[in-house]
Amino acid sequence: MPSPQLPRAVFAMDPVHLPLLFPPPLMTRLGRVADLDPGLVLRDFTDPAAADALAAAEVLITGWGCPALDTALLAAAPRLRTVLHAAGSVRSLVGEAVWKGGIAVSSAVTGNALPVAEYTLAMILLCGKDAFDHRERFRVTHAYPSPAETAATGNVGRRVGVIGASRVGRRLLELLKPFDFTVLLHDPYVSAVEAAALGAELLSLEDLLRHSDIVTLHAPDIPETYRMLDGVRLGLIRDGGVLINTSRGALIDPDALTDELVSGRLHAVLDVTEPEPLPAGSPLYRLPNVFLTPHIAGSLGNELERLGLIVVEELERLTAGSPLAHQVRYADLARVA
Repeated sequence: MPSPQLPRAVFAMDPVHLPLLFPPPLMTRLGRVADLDPGLVLRDFTDPAAADALAAAEVLITGWGCPALDTALLAAAPRLRTVLHAAGSVRSLVGEAVWKGGIAVSSAVTGNALPVAEYTLAMILLCGKDAFDHRERFRVTHAYPSPAETAATGNVGRRVGVIGASRVGRRLLELLKPFDFTVLLHDPYVSAVEAAALGAELLSLEDLLRHSDIVTLHAPDIPETYRMLDGVRLGLIRDGGVLINTSRGALIDPDALTDELVSGRLHAVLDVTEPEPLPAGSPLYRLPNVFLTPHIAGSLGNELERLGLIVVEELERLTAGSPLAHQVRYADLARVA
């Protein structure tokens, strides 16, 4: 009995990511369930050299650096039925035409959520120990702090406010459970009962900001969340409070945030900013109360293979005729990151 014909798959991403996403063992597994050319990686769908590959493509394996998936792509790839995204959110990648065209879209966003949640947990614990301020003082004084200086330090009973029960937010809530935190949550799509099951108390955004020692952002970047933390809301965070942002810079008013941080009233851990990166003259690079990192919370280095594995397993399911495990629904994009 002849074996079923394998679907034609094509890579579309920045080629620099391909060997980390799909090292040889994973590439071998891909080759068993798809007809693909490992040396062909598309970055421009309008390139005449890409025309033949797109015309035959039934599956598009995408990643960072992939061009927008829009009407032009559908015209160039009439046989396309599935998009497997080896990265995070597809919100800015997949156009409305793809959703309306009935193309199945799967994303490794759940795999990318894990390192973001782990990074956030690490920052929460370090901020609770006042580690960054102690480091700055130790550099200058070379002296250990006195008991009076550490009286307000520690993670027992620390109030952590999580904004957004997204995939990252929910993973973080799981990671917070073993610790002695009081966890607060704001998400307009979550009920009080569901929040309790997640280990948190549901509050309005304003009440969460008022009552949290550490506030961490995990809401999606959509019109409704644009500048959700403006000057008024930032002013609700207690003096000395910490703001962590591993979501998107657009969720915070950058001028209001800069004013709060320059004044020294708040501390911040910022892995994302607006603009990104910040201009060279930004004071946030120099402030001792700001821990600024270059968008590293998501998957990097050896963590990328986990995203590739999700895609490989999805393609194995597809070839076997099984449902995709990580399919993205258009309706979900308004409430998850």
